[in-house]
Amino acid sequence: MPKKTTVLLLNLGTPKSPSVSNVRTYLFEFLNDRRVIDIPWLLRKILVNLIIVPFRAKGSSKIYKQLWTKEGSPLMIYGEKVKTLLQKELDENYTVELAMRYQEPSMKKVLEKIRLDMPAKLVILPMYPQYASSTTGSTYEKAMDIIKSWEVIPEIKFVNQFFDHEGYLDTIADNANKHDLTEFDHFVFSYHGLPIRQINKVHPQLDCHTCNCHKKFKPETDYFCYKSTCFETSRLLAEKLNIPKDKYTVAFQSRLDKNWLEPFSDKVVEELPKKGAKKLMVFSPAFVADCLETTIEIGMEYAEIFEENGGEKLVLVESLNDHPKWIATLKDLVLN
Repeated sequence: MPKKTTVLLLNLGTPKSPSVSNVRTYLFEFLNDRRVIDIPWLLRKILVNLIIVPFRAKGSSKIYKQLWTKEGSPLMIYGEKVKTLLQKELDENYTVELAMRYQEPSMKKVLEKIRLDMPAKLVILPMYPQYASSTTGSTYEKAMDIIKSWEVIPEIKFVNQFFDHEGYLDTIADNANKHDLTEFDHFVFSYHGLPIRQINKVHPQLDCHTCNCHKKFKPETDYFCYKSTCFETSRLLAEKLNIPKDKYTVAFQSRLDKNWLEPFSDKVVEELPKKGAKKLMVFSPAFVADCLETTIEIGMEYAEIFEENGGEKLVLVESLNDHPKWIATLKDLVLN
């Protein structure tokens, strides 16, 4: 009987290059996911393929060119580093693989490699701290759709989310403490936004507009509520960093329309200087690696908004990337 365990690390994905054609291919696959844009099939096809992708590909390509390094996409670079470092931390009975939900390395190719290797156990670890149907849920669905046809299906463990894991929180705190926190007037915890309708599907008996899950986290009802886990992540980090309640704001970025989670990060960043905040620290706890949403959207675009409205300095706390405590956290999630 084989004793080996394979660990499959998964992240969202990245274009192969910042070229218009490769960005177009990436957006086409990403936005056609029914869990990402959860509207009727025909309407989604028209919206994505005839409107969003044709009009956004060129502009998105320019943004990706700002993000790209000589080595390539930061998301891929850190993904490979994390894979290598985690492999070193685990013994010879473990094999670590990396795949992306969209584009390369594809889940189909990597899972086929795993199938041929035939491990006794498969640990599937999407690197999304807070569960959402459009990220973790989509990744699980894709994995199960591929694995269901295997003749031999090993024991499978899914790591669902880890927003409250001490190692994850400590890594973010370590990165924040590279700066003198007493210098900052306010702190923003910025998470990727989601449509309200997706949040309501998690708890159909509650309306996201009127529930108070952002005020107090209740594991029995709120554990899979993205909004609630984002607020709970922020509370846990604020406690760890001794940030008073009145000095931080939880906000949501990258919205497509007004019916998304509020408050909107860009609007919060715009208003804070008008209330006297001159130095602002922004966290991005939903992202484990620096990417377009952190480096460009927060680090460049939000910094510009902040300064244009009277702010002096916006500091982005770097993501977990390849921090030693992040690698230790992943090891703990795999083993325990």
